[in-house]
Amino acid sequence: MPEKKRDYYEVLGVSRDARVEEIKRAFRRLAREYHPDANPGDPQAEEKFKEINEAYGVLSDPEKKARYDAYGHAGLGPADIPDPFSGFGEIFDMFFGGGRSRSARSQGPKRGADLRLDLEVTLEEAFSGVEKNVEVERIERCPICEGSGARPGSEPIRCSRCHGSGQVETVTDSLFGRFVSVRTCPVCGGAGVKVTDPCPECAGLGQVRKVRRLTVRVPAGADNGLRLRLPEEGEAGTRGGPPGDLYVDIHVLPHNVFQREGPDLHLETEISFVQAALGTQLEVPTLDGPAPLKVPEGTQPGAVLRLRGKGMPQLRGSGRGDLHVHLDVRTPVGLTPREKELLREFAALRGETTRGKEKGLWGRMKEAWNS
Repeated sequence: MPEKKRDYYEVLGVSRDARVEEIKRAFRRLAREYHPDANPGDPQAEEKFKEINEAYGVLSDPEKKARYDAYGHAGLGPADIPDPFSGFGEIFDMFFGGGRSRSARSQGPKRGADLRLDLEVTLEEAFSGVEKNVEVERIERCPICEGSGARPGSEPIRCSRCHGSGQVETVTDSLFGRFVSVRTCPVCGGAGVKVTDPCPECAGLGQVRKVRRLTVRVPAGADNGLRLRLPEEGEAGTRGGPPGDLYVDIHVLPHNVFQREGPDLHLETEISFVQAALGTQLEVPTLDGPAPLKVPEGTQPGAVLRLRGKGMPQLRGSGRGDLHVHLDVRTPVGLTPREKELLREFAALRGETTRGKEKGLWGRMKEAWNS
């Protein structure tokens, strides 16, 4: 079982309402302490730095931080997690004004960002399964230039600053020796090429923002907390990288008849005291049509009867939950004189009184205390 990630605020030792400056100070302090090049041969320090860098990469980005604050780690996708060594250059800048990069950051294909949306379904839709159409606004590869950024018929040229590598090196001499820092090329932004005749559709970016209509298949038995993944329906990658994924969080709306507990459903229904006393056959609603329910003789108020297999489908596995019918025995009101007469006869047959001669519960309690 994978180890549970620690809370990012706990990793940096800051409060959840910490400002950006406070988050950055905490990151720099901890990074100085745990940087692997400052702790050679210490694998624990390297793992600690990775954790610190990941926390800072999320909490220093306003959009990622907002998603993390709302949904925790579940609100982040793989594309949101920074390169575990991306902070090395920044830390050595603090030490020496230039540093030795442990590993140059890849300038190759980069996967697109993941997206997330909320989808509401009714209990009936969750019972049977449903296909829902949703609209997603996302970044896509430009259809005119096919992501190159160049006007059709022209080609990007190789960057003269980095000679197509997407990276530039800076050599710094210090008391500690010579340090080589590898940075993204400031001219081409790491692409290795420059667009001299930009595409009119995307203005040379190679990407455009579009609203797409997608179909989400919600399985039978879906419940709150279910997250569906639509592979490669997130934002477009760069430099030929694959798109990210779309994550859909399911929310089942409350129902006006049934209450849900996992695969089981609960229903309240009224019966008369005569039906409770003599027993009866009822017809109760279920999500797949009316079903008969036998109420046994002598049923007491608050009794719960179960209809097996009349609940929700099991999301993972076979079969269905049960329907629990809660019986509310109602006392009649507005009795006619004849109805009252019959009830008195019934009470007399059972040796009960309705005219105040019996002491009742309170009277019997007082008598017990006095004795």
